[in-house]
Amino acid sequence: MAHIAVLGGGPGGYVAAIRARQLGAEVTLVEMDALGGTCLNRGCIPSKALLRSAELAQLARRMAEFGIEAEFRGVNWPQVIARKNQVVDQVVKGVEYLMKQDAIRVIRGRGRLTDPRTIAVETNDDQQTVTADRVIIATGSIPAQLPVPGFDGPGVLTSTEMLDIEAIPESLVVVGAGYVGVEFADVFNAVGSKVTLIEMMGQIVPTEDPEIAAELARVFRRRRIDMRLNARVNELVERNGKHVVRFTEGGKDREVEADAVLSAVGRWPNTEGIGLQEVGVEMERRAIKVNARMETNLAGVYACGDAIGGIMLAHVASSEGKVAAANALGRSIEMNYTAIPAVTYTHPEIGSAGLTEAAARERGIDVKVGRFFFRGAGRAAAEGVREGLVKIVADGATGRVVGGQICGHHATDLVHELVLAVQEGITAAELGDMVHAHPTLAEPIMEAAEDVDGRAIHK
Repeated sequence: MAHIAVLGGGPGGYVAAIRARQLGAEVTLVEMDALGGTCLNRGCIPSKALLRSAELAQLARRMAEFGIEAEFRGVNWPQVIARKNQVVDQVVKGVEYLMKQDAIRVIRGRGRLTDPRTIAVETNDDQQTVTADRVIIATGSIPAQLPVPGFDGPGVLTSTEMLDIEAIPESLVVVGAGYVGVEFADVFNAVGSKVTLIEMMGQIVPTEDPEIAAELARVFRRRRIDMRLNARVNELVERNGKHVVRFTEGGKDREVEADAVLSAVGRWPNTEGIGLQEVGVEMERRAIKVNARMETNLAGVYACGDAIGGIMLAHVASSEGKVAAANALGRSIEMNYTAIPAVTYTHPEIGSAGLTEAAARERGIDVKVGRFFFRGAGRAAAEGVREGLVKIVADGATGRVVGGQICGHHATDLVHELVLAVQEGITAAELGDMVHAHPTLAEPIMEAAEDVDGRAIHK
């Protein structure tokens, strides 16, 4: 029986471990922290728990609109944090159960490669050595640091610290308007903070289609989130017990004062201090270099997830982990990045798959676009969630859907219809002809698909 050692127990590592076990291997997983990695403990799951509380706070303020006579008395922040911790603990225990169920040996400690087949592990009590036939590296990522004076001090919070902040700040500056930044801006605006978003690019969620980003920005403006775009942060100073962020916007020097500052400028692969350079693993800056089979330059050493850079999302890490495990055990499969869903859990949410309109045009595709706004859907009106739109990008020559974006209620769930369309080469006409239940929030996808050929009924 082959022995697979996995370094890192996040969504890439623990999934790779389970898949390797399913394929008949003996598996040892090394993790220095709680199972589930950043996503489960300090990212995806706890932030979504906070976002759910934020959503309910927003809805509670609108109860009269729905004919409900009740009083909104505010947010009990300690209880919000307690619930978040309870959710995380529950899911962590679920992963721990899976390890026991699949008879995966878990060693708690800090691991480092000493050769391509060996991991030395420092535990609380001693040092252990794990020798395996194949090794999968899945050490995840850490918050990136903004190289700006003052941002390396104790007054600046990362997403990790923000998840456990003891009290709701009266005012909050969020530097970086990617998916992490806008999600935290959403949460703290909903629970009562005065929020300022500072982004160096010309739109929030810079990787998204401009129309989708603009739709979210309109909602944020209505909620009085102050967005400063094309803005470069220069320094952070302290003044009268407050944090002052100085930045340049439109050629003018400006500043904003706040009780708390969140740096949300991305993440770096967590690859330092684990023996990669010493054993000769080829790197691309901080990221481990791999091919489509998740193989490094060293035979028998694989890597997946945030440690390899690329698309640093939990579900991508899990898929890469499955590919790494399969290939480590003699299969021959490659990772397919054609239709990766990208999701942002703001209110409204964002979900996208495949190419944006701009990216499709850059590839020389004869683009045809269909759009449909949620305000035209009966279910959206009934639910009181009329913000947002669906945009579908099709190849005019073949009719196939090459990309799609959604900004709207439950977009992160709805996007998988677009993922399937892109991955399987479904045409916009086929997607539009597929019967969608009425009334549902999925109908705007059908209407946007029909709109590619000018056939939308309710537009």
